[in-house]
Amino acid sequence: MRTAVVAALLISTAASAQDAPPGVYTEARSLPGLTAPGEIIIDRAGIPHIYAANARDGFFLQGYAVARDRLWQIDLWRKRGLGRLSASFGPQFVAQDRAARLLLYRGDMAAEWAAYPAQAKAWTQAFTAGINAYVADVEAGRQKLPMEFTATDTSPERWTADDVVRIRSNALASNLSSEVARARALCGGDVKYEPLRRELAPAHNVSIPKGLDPCSIPANVLDDYALGTGDVRFDGQKMAVASLDPETQEGSNNWVISAARSATGRPILANDPHRAHAVPNLRYLSHIDTPELKLAGSGEPALPGISFGHNEDVAWAITIFAIDQQDLVVNPKATKFIEVRETIEVKGEAARAVVLRFTDDGPIIHEDPTSARSFSLRATWSRPGASAYFNASWAWTAKTWDDFLIARDHWGAPPLNLLFANRSGDIGWAPGGFVPVRAAGDGLLPVPAGQAHRWTGLLDAKLMPVKHNPASGWIATANEMNVPVGYPHLLGLEWADRSRITRISEVIASKPKFSLTDAMALQNDATSAMARRAVALLKGLSGRDDNERGALALLSGWDGHEGPDSAAAALYEIWAARHLPVSAVKAIVPPDKRLNFGRTSIGNILPVLEGGALLGPNAKAVREGILLNSLGMAFAEATELFGSDPALWRWGALHVADFKPVLGIAGRSGERRVGPLPIGGSGSTPMAMGSASDFHVQSGASVRVVLDVGAWDNSMAINTPGQSGDSASPHYRDLFARWATGNYVPFVWSRPRVLQEAERIIKVTP
Repeated sequence: MRTAVVAALLISTAASAQDAPPGVYTEARSLPGLTAPGEIIIDRAGIPHIYAANARDGFFLQGYAVARDRLWQIDLWRKRGLGRLSASFGPQFVAQDRAARLLLYRGDMAAEWAAYPAQAKAWTQAFTAGINAYVADVEAGRQKLPMEFTATDTSPERWTADDVVRIRSNALASNLSSEVARARALCGGDVKYEPLRRELAPAHNVSIPKGLDPCSIPANVLDDYALGTGDVRFDGQKMAVASLDPETQEGSNNWVISAARSATGRPILANDPHRAHAVPNLRYLSHIDTPELKLAGSGEPALPGISFGHNEDVAWAITIFAIDQQDLVVNPKATKFIEVRETIEVKGEAARAVVLRFTDDGPIIHEDPTSARSFSLRATWSRPGASAYFNASWAWTAKTWDDFLIARDHWGAPPLNLLFANRSGDIGWAPGGFVPVRAAGDGLLPVPAGQAHRWTGLLDAKLMPVKHNPASGWIATANEMNVPVGYPHLLGLEWADRSRITRISEVIASKPKFSLTDAMALQNDATSAMARRAVALLKGLSGRDDNERGALALLSGWDGHEGPDSAAAALYEIWAARHLPVSAVKAIVPPDKRLNFGRTSIGNILPVLEGGALLGPNAKAVREGILLNSLGMAFAEATELFGSDPALWRWGALHVADFKPVLGIAGRSGERRVGPLPIGGSGSTPMAMGSASDFHVQSGASVRVVLDVGAWDNSMAINTPGQSGDSASPHYRDLFARWATGNYVPFVWSRPRVLQEAERIIKVTP
């Protein structure tokens, strides 16, 4: 009788032997924790397609599949987020563990789970049970222990559902680091020069809050915050807050095309979130198919379900929408703390006792012994319902625009441009995220503790702006300021520059009918509207020496296309990153006003040069001096780097994708390294390829998805360098070259198409 029941379930919920195409490897496995038979079909791109008898088993198998591909990555994510690194890696991580624990959600867990759909906790419990099932297989020797654990003499730990939502430090929150950088700049500086340091939108005058001394903000005030939010480093180098560096800021693109504007006659939705690159990367593609829930898309591998993608009826996409969700609060002497004492386990040593301090505003992230002041982080992520990306769970069951607005209403973190499309042809934009309502001020600078600068609550999500089926037939976002003119509520003032959205908009608007192929091409478009703006300023200039004349000749007439073989792109990026900003600050800001000015970027410089207000009475001469001086220096540097013949210069000689795991293992670096590979684009092109200081690719879209809404089998995706974190897997780097050259893989939905793409079928039974 038992055999007959199992056989029937295998036929209804999993592939029978006849389903498996010829040549597809099939294996059977007993998996305690399942309630019924199911299967994981791994396609030729390493994407798991999970078939289960119910949603609970679907999430269980997703957790198992994730652990199969990314166990070291997700285990490290959990240990970092919970402050458990020292237990595995030793005393050098005690400070980071303490910092991470300061940033955990410490509110009522019942209230936390109540902020999500009723099934969310059970789904997450199933997901973590699936991870734990794989860990049990590793412990029993049925699965291989990833080499990183062997190299560090560590073991993977078991998960709980609470672990997933308590970790808040993976959320992309702002604008704490900007507040500190601005305060430091204004210590001896002048608000007059703030536009040169950071463009605000809409235009806004910076004013120092009453009672704040900008010089009271120590240079190291964010050291613990950097530790608590930073990645794990095994090289011993100091962590830094990435957003303090204007060249490392991350963004994303998304757009949705209506059926009327689409070449398919159906909506098209595209998304390519940009984050720091890694191997393995931050995203994981997966597909879950159960009777009550069907999902396909991408998310962070340590989270259940998907962050963006589609169900049977609805597709959605995400980019950061820069709501200001943080304030640094300056506490006076003798502030009353709440103290929490915890014990940090330390490998090879006795456990360490640590003290965590909190005020009503949030965790104390710095105490200054010189002034006896302390500094609290006030952040929306401390509230129930602010686990990063977790409110995507409201979209998993959505069918209509109104259903999708429920997801928007609950969205906490990170703040996002949520784009929507469904099979009925609706499209829309509904940004979501907790918006603090400030009693006073604009959030641009730290504030003194007290009632005057308190938060009075959160903005009602139903007051957020929306677009639904606009007459244009399309919507696109790229982290730019896109709040409608006249919108009455302060959301934020610090946005990405408009370079990517300018190019995206002009390409979409130029096509009467927009196709899936067009969407993939646009995600890989390497034309910089920022570069075109900069080159436009050079019109009419005459060089004063060979370097300046050579630079003008090379950039004259250049269209801003940053291909890997472009000589002009190589010169432009050296100029834009290393010379123009420095020259502009030196020419505009008096020496005594720039002691703490910090770094700026070309996105802030160009509006100042174009507008001229800060250039003084001889604006034309000052502008020309800045441009020519910086161009000459850039050309000289390019000559040193590439040689004397500009015809032989190549952007791709500097700009390479070269990904290395966070943990180096002696004798294994060659097999684990991915790259180097010359690549085009930059941080200002739709094909976002942000550069580090050495011009190597540092950030951008690791995953790109293009969805044919309603005809899901036509959808395409890419995920670099591959789905697996195991360097011995064929899916460790198999997508790297495709990603670099704009080639995608099918992201199929229906069972017949999944079987056509199948590489391996794992049949599982309880």
